[in-house]
Amino acid sequence: MSARTLMLLTGLLVSLVVALPARAGLDIQHWSTPDGARVYFVENHDLPMLDVSVEFSAGSARDSRDKSGLAVMTNRLLRLGAGEWSEQAIAEQLADVGAILSPRFDQDRAGYALRTLSSPQEREVAVAVLATVLAQPRFDAAVLAREKQRAIAALKEASVKPEYQGSKAFQAAIYGDHPYGLPESGEPASLESLGVDDLRAFHQRYYVAPGMTIAIMGDLSRADAEALAVRLGQDLPKGQAPSPLPPVADLAQGQEVLIPHHASQSHLFMGMPGLTRTDPDYFPLLVGNYILGGGGFDSRMLIEIRQKRGLAYSAYSYFSPLGERGPFQIGLQTRRDATDEAVSVVRQTVAEFLAQGPTEAELEQARNNLVGGFPLRLDSNKKILEYLALIGFYRLPLDWLDRYPREVASVTRDDVLRAFQARVRPEAFSTIVVGGQVGATGQ
Repeated sequence: MSARTLMLLTGLLVSLVVALPARAGLDIQHWSTPDGARVYFVENHDLPMLDVSVEFSAGSARDSRDKSGLAVMTNRLLRLGAGEWSEQAIAEQLADVGAILSPRFDQDRAGYALRTLSSPQEREVAVAVLATVLAQPRFDAAVLAREKQRAIAALKEASVKPEYQGSKAFQAAIYGDHPYGLPESGEPASLESLGVDDLRAFHQRYYVAPGMTIAIMGDLSRADAEALAVRLGQDLPKGQAPSPLPPVADLAQGQEVLIPHHASQSHLFMGMPGLTRTDPDYFPLLVGNYILGGGGFDSRMLIEIRQKRGLAYSAYSYFSPLGERGPFQIGLQTRRDATDEAVSVVRQTVAEFLAQGPTEAELEQARNNLVGGFPLRLDSNKKILEYLALIGFYRLPLDWLDRYPREVASVTRDDVLRAFQARVRPEAFSTIVVGGQVGATGQ
């Protein structure tokens, strides 16, 4: 690392000692590049920092069953050799300017986030690395072989753990043949079958500018942000944005699966497909779930499961919205001999919530806590970048962050009751128990 870079980093660390104030009313600028990439930019000169996120519709839902793991392996190898740089050379280029390049990956999205000093010399090097990684990956056969073996070893190690077994079975149960049912990390056999040509073809198909979302946050002018966005997209493979994923089908009846395991506790996974990122009932469901199982010690689920009966240390529920309907999931761990009781209490708690909805006291507490805690989600450039990327990828309104507190504060009891009754159907819940006794699922 150069002396100049070290000096700049030292100054940056000093400035970070002072907490950043929570930001409201962010001025999100939005445009598209000539190549078709969508750009979302917030200019802020409080710190000499620049955060950039680049995402594509190239998550695990773009895999096929016989090539599951292809999406994540492609994403992983992007930075392990690109253009004229080896894996080691890329790491050294970033280290020399104090930049950090991090992969981003889930069922919908794949890409990279870059954090760098905003000074022209350091920024130029860091952005050049990111552009090269995205557009000119080497996909070296020896590196692929090494990474496949690492991934397969990690999967084999994880496969004996109840958390992994339950989560995998839950995704398969609620999604069936839908791409969301594929394991994000792949399977040992499918990973073993991957070749360099598979990665190259996936990159050519999905890492294209018309399907790219660029989020930029920090110490940069609009003109420089426009030039940066063009640079990131101009050398990408040419092609069209990927087609949307198919809708998630409704299940008339959920599955009940018992997976034997020697664990001392049963691991419970229960739920169904929930909501999309653009669901019109997003805010009623958010507030309602805080009351049901997302509010920690304030939630009904924890009160019924832990405080009243001592069946588990923790019990929770959450919605995980995606481009199509992401999961609504309830989870807990309990004694093996208490599995049936825990499942029964969960079902009873959900049924009562669907029948009665929240009390006014619960509703007020949930709204106050969600609104009061929201500024902490925007108290750093990095956190704002996450929301910029989210808004951009899912095409949410530019004022979504400003609307969040107002929307939450306006949710009524009737809103929660209507939204939950429309989206949550206990008869469609799949129930996965790992480690429970025979009959634990109620069969």
